[in-house]
Amino acid sequence: MSQITIQLRYVLPLWFVLLITNWLPDNRFTIKLRGTLARPFFKRCGKRLELGRDLTLLNSYNIEIGNDVYIAKGGWLNGMGGLIIEDEVVLAPYVVISTMQHVFRNNSVRFGGSLPGKIVIGKGTWLAAHVAVKCGVTVGKGCIVGANAFVVKDTEDNAIYGGVPAKFIKENRDSQFSIYSSKELLDSINDNENSNSDI
Repeated sequence: MSQITIQLRYVLPLWFVLLITNWLPDNRFTIKLRGTLARPFFKRCGKRLELGRDLTLLNSYNIEIGNDVYIAKGGWLNGMGGLIIEDEVVLAPYVVISTMQHVFRNNSVRFGGSLPGKIVIGKGTWLAAHVAVKCGVTVGKGCIVGANAFVVKDTEDNAIYGGVPAKFIKENRDSQFSIYSSKELLDSINDNENSNSDI
């Protein structure tokens, strides 16, 4: 595929979608709208993509996204080396995923070139705020990676990782939840206020 074709088919339309929607607040409606408008400009994109504001999505022609993926505000993703984000992945604010790594040559990285490496983010994984993922890494299914961690090697499935570099902390297990949606949270707050006013 020629550079002109890539620019016209992927880069410019995606840039335009993000430009015209960045002024909208991040709420349930606008993150869905932004995702719907952006879907055609990836190599492959599943249903119900949700996108926050201020994203940098480089080389989207080489990014594959599954169903029910959410990418929060300020994320920086470079798909040059191949990026697969499987179903139900959540990327919190300011996550950095780069499929390229600079090469050090002649005492400098400025003109040393780059090495590509495919990244896979497994189904149901959550990368917390400010996580960075190194090229060539596979993050397993059902993982949680703690805020500010740097993932430099493959992870196991269903595990919690944190730190720089990211290290295994413990197994990730199913938990009980009390609130599933913001509507339920508001309903519970209203119920508490009503019961307090009766006292």
